[in-house]
Amino acid sequence: MCCSVVVRTFYQRALVRIGMSDIAGIFGRELAPLDRCVQIGVAGGKVVKLSFPQSLPDDATAEYDLLNRIEAYAAGRTEDKFDDVDIGLTVPTEQRSVLDTLRTVPYGESVTVEQLTRMSPGLDPDEDDDQRTVRSALSENPAPIVLPDHRVVDAGGATPPAVASTLRSVEGIDH
Repeated sequence: MCCSVVVRTFYQRALVRIGMSDIAGIFGRELAPLDRCVQIGVAGGKVVKLSFPQSLPDDATAEYDLLNRIEAYAAGRTEDKFDDVDIGLTVPTEQRSVLDTLRTVPYGESVTVEQLTRMSPGLDPDEDDDQRTVRSALSENPAPIVLPDHRVVDAGGATPPAVASTLRSVEGIDH
C-alpha cells in the first residue's frame, strides 16, 4: 500500500495520517485547572513536545485525548500516570536515563535532585557533574506532566512554577 505524505513544518496544523495509525500535529487548548494553555506536538504518534504557551497558534487542534486526560488530572479527577503515553525523546543518552527514571516517581510523591541522581542508572549523587546532568534534563524536559518534573522539589524543571505548584497541590505534595 502506497501513501504519500505531505511534509509540513512541525508547528503547522498538520493532521497527517501515515499508514492510517500515526498522527502528527499541534494540539492545544486553554485548561482552566492550570489557568494556562497546554500545547502538545505529536509526530509519528509520539509526543515530542509539551509546553505551556501564553497563547496558542490559530491552527492548533483542540480535540486530542491526551489534552482531556491532562485536564482531568489537573482538576484532580484522576490520578493518571501517563505511563502509556509514547514519547519521542531526542535528548542526550544521560538525560534520557534521567527522564526515564523521573517517569517512575509515583503520583503524590516527590524526590530531590540528589535522590533522582541516585535513582538514575550510571549517575552518582556525589558527583557535581551528574547532578548538573539531572538539573539539565529537568530544565530541558520536552514533555512536562508526562515526565513529571514538578515532583522534583528542589530543581526548576520545564514546567512553569505556577503550573508546578498547582500540580503538586493536586497530588498532595507538600512543598
